Amino acid sequence: MSARNRPTRSTGRSQGGVCRLVVNADDFGDSAAANAAIIAAYRDGIVTSASLMVTGPAFEEAVELARSCPGLRVGLHLVLIGGRPCLPPEEIPDLVEPDGRFPSSPVRAGLRWWVRPAARDQLRAEIAAQLGRFMNTGLPLDHLNSHLHFHVHPTVFSLLVEAAEAVGLRRMRLPVEPWFSLRVDPGDPGRKVAYAVIFGLFGRLYRRRLLDRGFLVPDGVFGLFQTGRLTEGYLIRLLGMLPAGRFELYAHPRFDTPSGRAEFEALTSPKVQELIVRRRISLTTYTELAAEPVTR
Repeated sequence: MSARNRPTRSTGRSQGGVCRLVVNADDFGDSAAANAAIIAAYRDGIVTSASLMVTGPAFEEAVELARSCPGLRVGLHLVLIGGRPCLPPEEIPDLVEPDGRFPSSPVRAGLRWWVRPAARDQLRAEIAAQLGRFMNTGLPLDHLNSHLHFHVHPTVFSLLVEAAEAVGLRRMRLPVEPWFSLRVDPGDPGRKVAYAVIFGLFGRLYRRRLLDRGFLVPDGVFGLFQTGRLTEGYLIRLLGMLPAGRFELYAHPRFDTPSGRAEFEALTSPKVQELIVRRRISLTTYTELAAEPVTR
């Protein structure tokens, strides 16, 4: 689409009555195919930020690509499930499987952390190591979140808040999706209602705590209900319903899976970009939102 009709990026100044939207791409550094799609969705689409997996196979390439796109804000995508650790496996034996990787089962990992007292100190060390590896890239740290939202596990959440405050960062994803988004796509209602209830409870537990500690907490996060199923049609319906406020939409664009390519095409769709312009939705980042007063 022409430059005249491209969505505008936020200046960071408060805009009362406007819908401000962070569009974040997760799994930056997971593969060359993910990296390429994320950078293209930033340059040619609506992506404003990306979340970096510092233990991902394509981590170094992702860092170089981010350096070539200084306008792309980058945060840490903490990996504690289904991936490689930053620390040597022998230093975190209660967190990893015999093959040295994190468990692929969220339930198994979560229960292990509850019943093994040593796991807490090992989690603290692994979180610090991943955060340290990110800081060593020299990239400004925009935000924190995690693979499969595992930072909302009560043990991990406390440790990540502690680690964030230690480096002076108060921008963390709280994956609570507004209930009205259930009307955008009525498919798979059982799973979506379960997610709404479970993550809604975490939101009730954590939102006030984050706000009281000065963290930025947007009004809602979209992508939880539609993970792997984000399409042009879905985005058009969602953007048409967005009220004024501050929101995040996260996605997983990549070129090596059908769902990832579909998400890339949705994020770069001219129709989606034209709707953002028409509705005067302001694309932004966590860093820019943090420059405004925190909503309480």
